[in-house]
Parts: sequence; C-alpha cells; structure tokens
Amino acid sequence: MRCCACLFQQSLQCSPSKMAAGESNSRSSCLNLSNPGPLGNAQANSGVHSAPAGNAASASAAGGLNRTTGSTNPQPGLDSDVVVRATPNTQHQSRQAASQSAAAAAPASSAAAGAGASGEAPGSSASNMTAASSACSADTAAISSSSSSSLPGSPASVLVYRDPVYNWQATKSTVKERFAFLFNNEVLSDVHFLVGKGMGVQRIPAHRFALAVGSAVFDAMFNGGMATTSTEIELPDVEPAAFLALLKFLYSDEVQIGPETVMTTLYTAKKYAVPALEAHCVEFLKKNLRADNAFMLLTQARLFDEPQLASLCLENIDKNTADALAAEGFTDVDLDTLVAVLERDTLGVREVRLFGAAVRWAEAETQRQQLQPTPENKRRVLGKALGLIRFPLMTIEEFAAGPAQSGILTDREVVSLFLHFTVNPKPHVEFIDRPRCCLRGKECSITRFGQVESRWGYSGTSDRIRFSVNRRIFVVGFGLYGSIHGPTDYQVNIQIIHTDSNTVLGQNDTGFSCDGTANTFRVMFKEPVEILPSVNYIACATLKGPDSHYGTKGMRKVTHEAPATGTKTCFTFCYAAGNNNGTSVEDGQIPEVIFYT
Repeated sequence: MRCCACLFQQSLQCSPSKMAAGESNSRSSCLNLSNPGPLGNAQANSGVHSAPAGNAASASAAGGLNRTTGSTNPQPGLDSDVVVRATPNTQHQSRQAASQSAAAAAPASSAAAGAGASGEAPGSSASNMTAASSACSADTAAISSSSSSSLPGSPASVLVYRDPVYNWQATKSTVKERFAFLFNNEVLSDVHFLVGKGMGVQRIPAHRFALAVGSAVFDAMFNGGMATTSTEIELPDVEPAAFLALLKFLYSDEVQIGPETVMTTLYTAKKYAVPALEAHCVEFLKKNLRADNAFMLLTQARLFDEPQLASLCLENIDKNTADALAAEGFTDVDLDTLVAVLERDTLGVREVRLFGAAVRWAEAETQRQQLQPTPENKRRVLGKALGLIRFPLMTIEEFAAGPAQSGILTDREVVSLFLHFTVNPKPHVEFIDRPRCCLRGKECSITRFGQVESRWGYSGTSDRIRFSVNRRIFVVGFGLYGSIHGPTDYQVNIQIIHTDSNTVLGQNDTGFSCDGTANTFRVMFKEPVEILPSVNYIACATLKGPDSHYGTKGMRKVTHEAPATGTKTCFTFCYAAGNNNGTSVEDGQIPEVIFYT
C-alpha cells in the first residue's frame, strides 16, 4: 500500500516543465504516439497487468482513461511491451485525467475507511488502493517493459501490458516491397520535407538511408562534411507532386509521371542527381512529342540542358514546321530559341510564313516587355532573329504583299530587296539567300558528262533533259555551266516537270554569277522537289546571258553510292522531245543534279 501511494503522489507532484525538459534521468527514451498511426492498426490494451481479477473494472477504467490522452495506436513494428514517454501536451492531459480519477477515487477511499472502521475485510482497502494505482497509470505515458513488479528507481512508470501490434514486415516478402511500403509513410521516418510554396506546402516524411542510397545529393546532404542535422528541410523550389514522384522512384523503382508533371519531375531528378529518372522523363517526352508542343519542349530542353531532347524537338519542327509555328506555345519561346530555329537550313516552310510567325512572336514579346506593338518595337525585340528571315527566297509578290508593307524593314532594305527581285546583275542584300532544305543527311550530287567544251549559245529556248531514278529522292537544285568570256552574271529559270501530266513540281526565277572557268555553278530551288522511283521527270533550265561552256561524252546511267551506308541511287537520262536548245544525253547543259536521299 505504501509503495502505490508514494507512486501516485510523486506522479501528481511531477511538473510538466520538468518532464518536458527531461530532468528525470530515470525516464525512458521519448517516442511520440500522440497521433494515430499510419497503418490503422487495432488499438492496444493498456490495462494494468498486475491488477487483481476483482478490480477489473477499475483497471478497465484506468485503461480507458489512458486511451483518451493520446497514448493510443502504437507504431507498427514495436514489441508488445514498450517504454514510451508522452509529449508535454499529453502529459498535461494525463495530469488532468489523473486528477479527475483521483477525485473520483477519494469517495471510494473514504467509504473504504468507513467500512474498515465497521469491521469490513482488509482486502477492500487494498482493492481501493489498486484503483488509485490504476488512475495513476493515466498520468504517465511511460510503459515499462518488465515482469509483474515495478522497476526500481522509476517512480513515474507503471507496469502495463500491450496486445501484440500488427507485424507489417511479415507481410512483405522482398526488400522492394518493404521499401515501397515505407514510401510517404511516417513509419520509421527520420526526416520531413516541407515541399512547395505558400498554401501549397506539403509535409512529406522520408528516410535518410533510403534517400542517400538513391541520390548522391541526398547522401551529401545527410552524411557529407556539411551534413544537416535538421529533421525538417524546406524545398520551396520543388513541386510536391514532382518530389513525390522522385521519392516513389527511389523507394520502389516505379515511375509516376504524366503530361502535367513530367517537366517538374525532370527538374527535380536533375537537381538531386537521379539520372535513371531523368532518362524516364526524357523518354516520356519523346513519346509525347508533337508538332503542337515541340516549341514548348524545345524551350524546356534547352533550359534543362537536354541536348538529345532538344535535337528531337528540332527534327520534329523541321518535319512539321507549319504546324509547329501555328501552335499556341510558339509565341511563348524565348529569343534564343527562336534564333536557334530560324538559323536552320532544314525548315520545311515557305519564307513568307516564317516572317508571319516571327511577327506574331514579336507582338507577344512586346506585350511581355510592356511595350507598344509598333513596327519599331517589333523590330527591336526581334533583334538578330530578323536577319535570319531569308527574304530573297520569297517571290516578289509575297514580299510586296507582306514584309514590304509591315514597317519592320527599313526603306533601304525594301528597295534593295525589290532590286534583287527585278534586275540583273542582282545587288548585294543583307539577308541570307541560301535556300532551306527540309531534309536531313548529307547533300549528294551526280555529274552526267565526262568532258567540258566551249561555246553553248542561248536564244530564249530552254535546255531540257528527261530523267528517272530507282529510289525516292529530293532534288534541291542543278549545277549549270557558266560563261566562256570571263566573270559574268546570268539570269535563269529552273524547273522540274512531271512528264506525264506536264505539271511543274518546282521552279525558281533567280540568277547566278560565274567566274569564267569550266566549273559548274549552283542554282537552287526554293523548296526541295520530291522525285519518286520509276517516274519520268524533265529537268529544265532557261538561261539569259553570253555563250557558256557545255558538257560532252554524256552517260545514260549514272549511279551515286552513299559512302556511309552503301546505298545506291541510279539516274537514267533520256532525250526530252520538243524544243530543248540542243541538250541531249550526249552533250549540252544541266550537267549536275543536286539532291538528298
């Protein structure tokens, strides 16, 4: 009796501040069980182990009181008898509950004393003392692992019994399953991350060991020379969904990414040096790359330094230039990305459409910079991108209807370009006049003559030669002979005509300058012309200028073999009926065909 009374008295005298400060050296290590466990386990029985059968009701009352003070729902994996210390909040609640129990027990003690005076059995007094001890168990959250006697030197501890808790480990047969179970789980967690900003912050539990195993950045964070000791780490620059996707991968190798989270997940994977997850994100983007998102993904790929993804985006833009330029995200790209696209020789769109797209981008950029959308401001925000528009490749009609009236070009530039379109020799212009070719790979060419002779005249009649090929190619231009009288400028119209339908598939009115040598000089189409196998076409060139060199010892069949792949492209040349200015298989003009396979 005396021992139980002392224990009850000491538990009431123990102040909350001392318990919070940990002044009692005899107490067990702290484990906060104030919140429900993450597993939804059955509640443990905290009744007094040593209570006699006759005092079951008192023990039950004490156990029920203890459950209301926050010492419920033990963590999974703990043994059935565990040493626990309550948090200061639960200690205060326990004290209030204990006081109520003590007050309720006082009348019973008085009644017992009266009964003793009346000659009642001494066992009743012992029973009442046991009830007081049961109430005392609600004041302390320390559960001592012991036998049926109190630990000496632990005045705030009582002997209790817990039912066995749910053994989650036994249900996981592999290491992967056990680690996957711990993902985003408070069980055994030893660090928390505050992820996101403002009202969107999420508190995410994690395990230092699991993170350090999967990421060198986390390893340095927790185990390096400047390792943090904080149990809460703020990550304001990371999206919660992306961080959870990273943890999911580190814990279980599972990839959880979607269109809305792939870019933020890629950023997070790069930040914490998880290249395997980076590769999954890039592969996801590759599979979902389309013309309408190519510019947006190109911007992100350049930002995150993903050259492989950037290359794929550029290839997609090359193949689907018109659709990519019409996409809503095009006007959101930065100037460097716009320049990177306009520099390409492989865009498959007419130059006038590129100019229109550049103007749309300039209008959006002036709004972002809070400028008036005047022609002067548009020119200013376009900067070096304006010089990458190849105005000489437009027709004079396209130029006159669009760029010439836009106000973006200076008067001097407009006049210079009109002269380029209309006179020979053509004046120098500040813009690129090299044709674009929407084809990948290496440029190829074949020469059909074995020897060069002098004096081939022109009187307005076209030089023509019929040809066919054994595989699909794209012709981008011809090589033509130049003057025998020294450096000279020629005006020329080149065409490719479908023989059966007499349809002009591609043409260009342009000019070229020669140096008086017997070399060929390139004259290019504005756009590649597709040539299908086993179909007859006519190559046509109408020159205006002095007498030129010409070719002889022509070949009916000429084969080009690709050095890298060994692929052979075979050209077959035939006489073109009608006016052809004397050009034939054996001799004449159009000695060279320039193409891509």
